[in-house]
Amino acid sequence: MPSLVEGLLQQIVVMGVSGSGKSTVAAGLASELGLRMVDGDDLHLPESVTKMRSGIALEDADRWPWLDRIGHYLAEDGDQPAQGRIVACSALKRTYRDRIRRLVPTVRFIFLDGEAELIHERMSRRKGHYMQPGLLASQLQTLERPQADETDVIALDIQALPAELVALATRALAVGRPIASARALVPAV
Repeated sequence: MPSLVEGLLQQIVVMGVSGSGKSTVAAGLASELGLRMVDGDDLHLPESVTKMRSGIALEDADRWPWLDRIGHYLAEDGDQPAQGRIVACSALKRTYRDRIRRLVPTVRFIFLDGEAELIHERMSRRKGHYMQPGLLASQLQTLERPQADETDVIALDIQALPAELVALATRALAVGRPIASARALVPAV
């Protein structure tokens, strides 16, 4: 009988606005599931990073090649299909998620959602990150929360601790639940 982890060798995007905990949760999932993980920030072109460091929001023209690099990373391992990978990526608009879906039809998204005040507080505490807290408003304005017809998305509330989010995401991925059902998957203690 395959283990829970063997059944989760899939392509996963941990998504949300900057400061929602994408990198932390993606790294925890990668460790838990034994998958390779990359932070989508590492796939930005240097010009895009320079813009963001300067407090300038990216435009769609900046994002399309970045989203393609993310999709290719998830889908390919050299000339072989990838056996399971995770990317931390904002994927704020449905068109962005759809672009990744076209390259990786089996992708699953973990949407980290929370209150703007909590996210701003987290961003303000970060040291050395190029994404400035002042860009949060732009990200929240751009964000198109996944809708119920996006059945490959699992939404999680970021008020939970990172370890709890990893456990919730792992269970939700294992049973293939859609949006807003993940919290019910972990038994009360």
